[in-house]
Amino acid sequence: MNERRPRPDETARPDDTGEPGVASGPGGVSPRSGASSRTGVSARPDDHPFLLPDRSLVRFRDPLGRPRGVGFLADHHGTVLTGHEVVDGMTPLVLEDADGRGHAVHPDAVTALPELGLALVHSEGLDGEPLPLTVRDHVEAGAYVRLTAGCWREARVLALAPATYTATHGSHLLHGALELAIGTAGRDALRRGGGAAGGPVLDAATGAVVAVLGTALSTGHREAGFAVPLRPAPSDGPLADLLARNAATVPAYGADLNPAALLELTATSVGSDFLTAVPPVERPVVAREFADFTEGPAAVLALVGAPGSGRTTELAALAARRARDPRPAPTLWLRGADLREEDASIADAARRALTRAARIVTASRPVQGDPGELTPERLARLARSAGRPLLLLLDGPEEMPPAPADRLREWTDATAGWLRETGARLVVACRAEYWEEAGARYPAELLHGRTAPALPPCVLLGDLTPAEAREARARYGVPDAELTDADARHPLTLRLYAEVRAALPEAPGVPVDRDAVLAAHLDLVCLRVAVRLAAENGVRGTAVRLLAAKVAGQVHEAARRSLGPGQGALDRAAFEAVFPWGPAPARLGGGTGWASAVLAEGLFVPAGSGYRFAHEELADWIQGAHLDLDEALNVLVRGRGRRGCLDDTRPLPVPHHRIGPVVQALLLLARHHGPRRLSDTLGELTAALRADPDAWWASRLLAETLRGVQDATPYLGVLRPLADLVARWRGRSGGPTGGAGPWGRAAEPPGEPSGASAEPPSEFAPDFWAALALPVDARLDLLRRLVVADAAPHAADAPRYLDAVARLLTADPRAVQPQLTLWFDDERPLPATPHATVATAAQALLHTHRHTAPDALVELLADRPHARADELLAVLAEEEPSALCRAVHRWAHDERPVRRVAATAYALRVAPHARTPADRELLRDAARALLTRPADHAHPPHQEAVVRHHGALTPHAGALALLHALADAGAPALSRRVTARAALENGPPSVVSPCDAPSVRGPSHSTHADAGRGHPAWHS
Repeated sequence: MNERRPRPDETARPDDTGEPGVASGPGGVSPRSGASSRTGVSARPDDHPFLLPDRSLVRFRDPLGRPRGVGFLADHHGTVLTGHEVVDGMTPLVLEDADGRGHAVHPDAVTALPELGLALVHSEGLDGEPLPLTVRDHVEAGAYVRLTAGCWREARVLALAPATYTATHGSHLLHGALELAIGTAGRDALRRGGGAAGGPVLDAATGAVVAVLGTALSTGHREAGFAVPLRPAPSDGPLADLLARNAATVPAYGADLNPAALLELTATSVGSDFLTAVPPVERPVVAREFADFTEGPAAVLALVGAPGSGRTTELAALAARRARDPRPAPTLWLRGADLREEDASIADAARRALTRAARIVTASRPVQGDPGELTPERLARLARSAGRPLLLLLDGPEEMPPAPADRLREWTDATAGWLRETGARLVVACRAEYWEEAGARYPAELLHGRTAPALPPCVLLGDLTPAEAREARARYGVPDAELTDADARHPLTLRLYAEVRAALPEAPGVPVDRDAVLAAHLDLVCLRVAVRLAAENGVRGTAVRLLAAKVAGQVHEAARRSLGPGQGALDRAAFEAVFPWGPAPARLGGGTGWASAVLAEGLFVPAGSGYRFAHEELADWIQGAHLDLDEALNVLVRGRGRRGCLDDTRPLPVPHHRIGPVVQALLLLARHHGPRRLSDTLGELTAALRADPDAWWASRLLAETLRGVQDATPYLGVLRPLADLVARWRGRSGGPTGGAGPWGRAAEPPGEPSGASAEPPSEFAPDFWAALALPVDARLDLLRRLVVADAAPHAADAPRYLDAVARLLTADPRAVQPQLTLWFDDERPLPATPHATVATAAQALLHTHRHTAPDALVELLADRPHARADELLAVLAEEEPSALCRAVHRWAHDERPVRRVAATAYALRVAPHARTPADRELLRDAARALLTRPADHAHPPHQEAVVRHHGALTPHAGALALLHALADAGAPALSRRVTARAALENGPPSVVSPCDAPSVRGPSHSTHADAGRGHPAWHS
């Protein structure tokens, strides 16, 4: 280290003899503890140990080895700050470092500032640490300072006085030189030529350099004992740049607190707990949201996601980006367990975090000043003044102690006020269940993000995108096919599976799901804990496996105990009872080190005054295995049973964010007892929801469980009534209605209460139905039931079921198109869209998204014997002639007579619209092929209906003439010889003209979000 503590004989202090406040001589140490009554300043800071920065000092000598003065490192680039008189008129100079090594100083390396009495010398190869420079604009009279003049001496600042600096090429007036009170020996050492020039003058309390000694300064009454203050400094120039660089990179505390100190303190709160062997994949959408937040006016951002979605990882990535930025910004990390029930606001937790950080800093290196005196208010104001607002990261606020709702409102109000007052920002990483309540307590203008169903503005975090997941699997070394599709993009599953796979002798032969990964990870960690215990206690062989089984048993016991009242953690006593710090009981096989072993393997982590599972998703999963599901449903849904209590007189409801173990218990019900058992329970939840649409636990358990099953097909008996119920709720509010039957409205179920909530629970928004693990036909059937509940198209912020269908159609047109044609018989009106029906909505969707798979759409419509299919084909003949020309060519060469009949009909329809030579050639070739099959001129009775569907009755002279025209000269000749109307009069009658089918026309440029909104039926 650069600093060392002085020996008693190395520091000279002023005593009470001679001049007021002037030291009597070198090495003299006065025992006084107070200040001179004539100065009125505070007592000497004897409680601040002075650290000698000897290795930061350099000495300048002339070529003959005579001392010229002193300098000191002021940044990490080798810049030495000294007095101008040290370098004035001397070339070359020799710089001698703390190890006595000499470095030649080239004239180009010197930046002279004679008007300030200072100079900057740029050097290389110095290994000392730079000294912090003061950030204060003035030094108070009476302040104690320390300086080097033969030895380290103590002095006091008498006043600021004008002084003249005499240089080789003239004199310069310095308006605010520091006049120092120092003993006779010290004053003699400060005379010109004594070698003290350029030395640092350090604040006795903070250790920051406040001035540079000058021996060529004088006033009318005094010739020695002056120093050049560093501030106030010019607003620009070399010195201003050096001061800014020093403040940003060299920490100083106390009165000279600077941005570098803020970064040093807050960086310790982040620590290295989040460092992993494999760097996480960057998620650009989240990073962009964070950037917009830090540059915008909002003060609170909520990063909302399910356990295992990577919330903590994204917070750590944000802290790392802020630390690596060219202008680093302070980031203070807090956990929900750091909060206390008596806290008035987030500031109290921040204050404790800073105190812990200060202890870490002072333990890691000697520090001048007291970092523990720093308050979050001062830190936030300093960060704001530097243009880099303090950012508080609150991870897992669900872990905060339970408190009544009114107490939480007071805490939130105080936190919002503190953020406004100090300019600090807050990022909260939490579950949706927490933010649903907590976010509503913040003023809306403070929140960043977008609203989501049932949630205040926030940033949602889900699984990785396909590209991000591929990158993550590549980094982890996980092949694409080893995880099920539902879990291959889940961040925690990828990470844990990579650890498990690295420990396996060979990869599994079939794709594994999340449950298998969690079980394997738990087994692996228990084995590692057992190996650690065995090494400490001399256990070997098969006894290690037995020990691993005992560890697993204790882990399950810890999960069972953490289900009690609280936030899912173990208090210190419960943790030690399960994992002893000292000797373990005989039933565990004796030995020691259980607690340290599970902590070292990362299975548990400290959380406030207790401990919790390191991974929240793993905690929910293992706790769900020990939950009494029937009793939980009694409490949460049926209104029976006991609730958790904060004390004997104040009942406290189960917090919503503790839903995880209940959902896992429901999913476990299906794995252990089959889908029928879970279906019955879900039916009970649906009944509870029908009785009370505002039943939070019933709706959320139903939604989360159905979303979590690997295959939702066995639960269609629950999903269909649920979809009908959602549609009926909307209909009861005067909006869209739905029905339970295939195509019509159903009567209200017996026993359903009148006057139920007008709005269905937000959990059953369109995204819920789109995310279910269902085949396409089942999903589209459910969405067909729900589209009648859509809001009006102009309600841009309202999620719509038709938009969900449009997204599915865009993603997989060949699978979704056939299902939409089944909607052609559904003539239920869409109440929010006058004159539109489910059938016309299906037409509009197929028309709007025709470009995704036009050939497949044409084939599908040709196979669908329905008037609405004919309408859409008529429009496609006009708007997509190339697709129809290709179809006609295919059908003309098809061996099926029905296809050739369709070719005849649609060749005549599309011919007037064929514009490209390729399309015309296709029609010409198709006509020739059709004319070579005279057997197609008559149709058996059983084909008459199909033929009529295609608008091609038995060909007669007019139709044959047109085909001959196509075969001989192509589409242009056909257009010249007969108009479209004459063709229809003399040839096959058309089912409907394209002009008579406005309901299917929509703007071809529409996106999936605007599906069907462009045609007249949607805007009448």
